[in-house]
Amino acid sequence: MSTIVRRTRDQHFFDPGPKRILALDGGGVRGILTLGVLERIERLLGERYGDAELRLSDYFDLVAGTSTGAIIAAALAKGMRVAEIRGYYHRLAGEVFKKSLFRKGLLRAKYNAESLSRLLRDVLGEVSLGSPELQTGLLAVLKRLDTGSPWPVSNNPKGKYFGPRPGSRSIPNGDYPLWKVVRASTAAPSYFDPERIVVARDEASGQETVGTFVDGGVSTANNPALQALMFATLDGFRVGWEKGADKLLLISVGTGAADPSIHVSGVAAPGAVQALLGLMNDAAALVEMILQWLSQSSTARTIDREVGDLAGDLLAATPVMSYQRYNAALTEDELNGELSLGFDGKTLARLKEMDDPANVAALERVGLAVAERVQPDHFPKAFDL
Repeated sequence: MSTIVRRTRDQHFFDPGPKRILALDGGGVRGILTLGVLERIERLLGERYGDAELRLSDYFDLVAGTSTGAIIAAALAKGMRVAEIRGYYHRLAGEVFKKSLFRKGLLRAKYNAESLSRLLRDVLGEVSLGSPELQTGLLAVLKRLDTGSPWPVSNNPKGKYFGPRPGSRSIPNGDYPLWKVVRASTAAPSYFDPERIVVARDEASGQETVGTFVDGGVSTANNPALQALMFATLDGFRVGWEKGADKLLLISVGTGAADPSIHVSGVAAPGAVQALLGLMNDAAALVEMILQWLSQSSTARTIDREVGDLAGDLLAATPVMSYQRYNAALTEDELNGELSLGFDGKTLARLKEMDDPANVAALERVGLAVAERVQPDHFPKAFDL
């Protein structure tokens, strides 16, 4: 039996005391790597509190995710344990990323989104984003294609767009179906068709406005950690958490960093996709750089040979937060060197792919190896429940 007194979503958001954020990157099938890290965090926290049934929703006050990270984040916010989510991920790899000869061509999405939608409904049910079934704070990053704007969408009941607004035709964010929000965040261009969500309705005429959404990774927030920090602390988001190394803990988990070099293509469409991936890599590196610049961290990595790991740099007089980042470069030096995984050349070459089910077993091994970097003292006593 659990010994943890479970808190409600509103208690997580608004009770006084230090706050804990978990941020999960996008990356398709590579999300299986993330789960290895999360299982170790769940186990270490369970051991600390003597509770074998502890869920990450008991500890973290906000779980943020983009794309595949949004799937995991929503499932965690519903109170699911990591092992249960892993089972769904095996289904996702086998059922959703199923290649078909009938879906070839540059003008058609590579995969049928119906399979993904069915899986999300199985995992998340038919609840809304504002449902009390969500046991902690949730932030999902979407990109609205028809307006060109990133949408960080949350279940914060004080959020400007969460509930009804007098005189507005807009449908409150809290009324959006949770599975649709997550499906929108995973609608990676060329992989899945965009997701459409009714965002406004004129009750008199019945006329609706439909927003067209794609993967939140098509923004600066494929790693949503910086967006989560802004959400928690900027006045406009109406969360208002205090800043400080003993007041705010941010745990960020990646899905493996692929080789950032771009293989130049003379064909326009593949070249454009490669350029987009290059831009996303640049954004991810910048997010990590800014977070290390703002924080106290024992997992800070070398950003590049010029700035190093920013160990001597701090933007403010004191750290804005305590911060830990867990990820792996999907390179031979990292995987076969530091992590001693012994992958052959063929395996190394294909691990960067975000949609290859054949990589699941190898990615699970990577996740378990990266998980060993998680240490109990990365969760300071100041943040104990």
